[in-house]
Amino acid sequence: MHDFIVLLIPGAHATSVAATLDMLSAAALLARRVGCPVPRWTVVSASGGDVALGNGVSVTSQVLPARLPSGRPTWIVPGLGATSARRAEALLSDAGTQAVLRVLRRAAARGGSIAASCSAVLLLGGAGLLDGRRVTISWWLAPLLRRMVPACQVDEMRMVIEDGPIVTAGAAFAQIDLMLWLLRRRFGQALSEAVARALLIDGRQLQGPYIDPSVVNAGHELLMRIEAQVRAALPHPPSVEALAATLAMSPRTLTRRVRTASGRSPLELVQSVRLASARALLESGGLSVEEVAHRVGYQDATALRRLMKKAYGATPRQMRPTAVPDA
Repeated sequence: MHDFIVLLIPGAHATSVAATLDMLSAAALLARRVGCPVPRWTVVSASGGDVALGNGVSVTSQVLPARLPSGRPTWIVPGLGATSARRAEALLSDAGTQAVLRVLRRAAARGGSIAASCSAVLLLGGAGLLDGRRVTISWWLAPLLRRMVPACQVDEMRMVIEDGPIVTAGAAFAQIDLMLWLLRRRFGQALSEAVARALLIDGRQLQGPYIDPSVVNAGHELLMRIEAQVRAALPHPPSVEALAATLAMSPRTLTRRVRTASGRSPLELVQSVRLASARALLESGGLSVEEVAHRVGYQDATALRRLMKKAYGATPRQMRPTAVPDA
């Protein structure tokens, strides 16, 4: 009986898969040292045999079992390696992927836990497992997931979210955070911390520091226009009413269209652009925090510190070169 079943999709992110297997191997070596049972796992795929991952790497797997294994193992789906939303959507219609979706549905129906990171979270959406759940995903895929599964609550700021039997994580390297989470949940804090120390892994809670609004908004004309208007207007960001008037629509229509496209309100979109601009100024290292705050329209540095801590989980001091004093 296995504790974990690692489910591979051809083309999956090689590092995401390798991190999963390396962390499980480290956990197996350290388990007795911290007084834990030794984790057991297997690697499976739709066709079995060698699975070609991204960048020419391959991993040997067992074929998906015709019957689900006994017990309630946690199914782990590393990132799919999709480099675009279009590629991610194409993977969902693949015959092999459809077989995987059927297995995930059956596993969930039996009360099994399922964990996925990055574009693999879309698989869980395609299997109908995310309705009514709070989830995270790689931040650049959040708009696609919102359109694909309107009934789920997407919080792309978080690194890992557990909602019932479903555990989701952010971008491909968030697979590391996901594995620490799963080891802690299944075997306890001691084993998770031992693996983190052995492999020099720092705990991370938020994706916020990595989000780039320009990438998120790319390809959506309305969001790109709003972003450009906000950047051009700083340090005097436009109100929702002013944005709506410029775009020849009512504030109510603007709010509806922005929320449909991004899952956020216009005010939240404006705020994200201001904070991204502040982050870029801080990272350049040429201005004090007070000066940065005024350049993006905040009255003082206290407001900027509070908002950056909430959005990014970091203070302005942590967002800029250490050689520059935090004025």
